Amino acid sequence: MAETIPLESCVRMPVFFVAPECVTPPTISIAGDLLTHIRNSLRIESGECLWFSNGQGTRYRAEVTGISKQSVVGQILEILHEPVHVAPRLVLGQSLLKGEKMDWVIQKATELGVQEIIPIESRHSIVQLKPDRLDHQLSRWQRIALEAAQQSEQWRVPTIARPQSLPTVLARSGMSCTILILAERQHGQSLQRAALPQGTNNSLLLLIGPEGGWSTEEMEIAGKGGVEPLTLGQQILRAETAAIAAISILQSRLGKLG
Repeated sequence: MAETIPLESCVRMPVFFVAPECVTPPTISIAGDLLTHIRNSLRIESGECLWFSNGQGTRYRAEVTGISKQSVVGQILEILHEPVHVAPRLVLGQSLLKGEKMDWVIQKATELGVQEIIPIESRHSIVQLKPDRLDHQLSRWQRIALEAAQQSEQWRVPTIARPQSLPTVLARSGMSCTILILAERQHGQSLQRAALPQGTNNSLLLLIGPEGGWSTEEMEIAGKGGVEPLTLGQQILRAETAAIAAISILQSRLGKLG
């Protein structure tokens, strides 16, 4: 039986996310794209050890015991559990951005520890996703998040939600959710001074507008919902820059960064 050991004893190395059903203690069995990467790109051999995560807060150190064209099999040697969280869950509501900007925000937001990303179909969004391409785009974004989570050694991969309108996002947020909306050229409070929720039972939703900013109607809808505009200061930042700057400030204030 694998021994559960403290996090401090973990030697730092890449962590690969696998589906929970791949883990059947005392072994782990890997197939698909990750098998190809481990066997052909990394050229891992039997006897070497790798770290895997089930994406649900548990990591496994496994010794590779078998490699074939069908699978890589490993014997579980150690188990680590995600540290207890004391900060609220951070969710990014990012208005759709054109080109690779959305990809970049998803990647960097994942590296900074955001736990969910909601693409928002804003009035001023330049990009309009085609219904017949939506599933493909969501799968692509989820892959970007997975790779970023592996690179930054996150315990979980953030969920990429289906695109929603701002009114829908606001309506679906629960009573335990604190909503922050960034708005340029507004006389709002600084994000650095905004009141933040405490405790793991609460969540924090950060809303970022598109390249053209939020529309007047969208700001009115947010205001009617009790959401006051916040700013990052006098500078006018690009939408993708504002997202990462704001996440960094919030994670620092929540004790997760710096």
